[in-house]
Amino acid sequence: MVKKIFISALIVLVVIQVFSIDKTNPTSDPVNDLFSDQNISQDIQLLIKNTCADCHSNNSTYPWYTNIEPISWWIKGHIKNGRKKLNFSNWNSFDNKKKNHLKHECVEVLEEKRMPLTLYALGHPKARLSDSQRKSLIEFFENL
Repeated sequence: MVKKIFISALIVLVVIQVFSIDKTNPTSDPVNDLFSDQNISQDIQLLIKNTCADCHSNNSTYPWYTNIEPISWWIKGHIKNGRKKLNFSNWNSFDNKKKNHLKHECVEVLEEKRMPLTLYALGHPKARLSDSQRKSLIEFFENL
């Protein structure tokens, strides 16, 4: 019985490898990008790119393990959800009310250490924020 379950599970895992995710990033107008018309320091840009951009921009980088199903489905879902909540590639297309709301949200999730996600930071050492880096990002979004 256990052998049949193991073989069935193995067959399912092999078959689902055919159903890989689309890793194409959406196109976006560079004029709408957060960094296009802001005087943002290189340090802050790098922090945002290392900690936020994979899920909150149209510039996602897909690591090797996104070639494994169903892991890739899970990661693609995180990216889709992240872009839906906040997409820095579309920042300048938002009205001021939405920008203010998003800035407040960024500060809140950083202060509460909900972002970057712990699991993401485990797999991406550059995304691990020190207290001073977190403080710098909070100050940036408060003053944006």
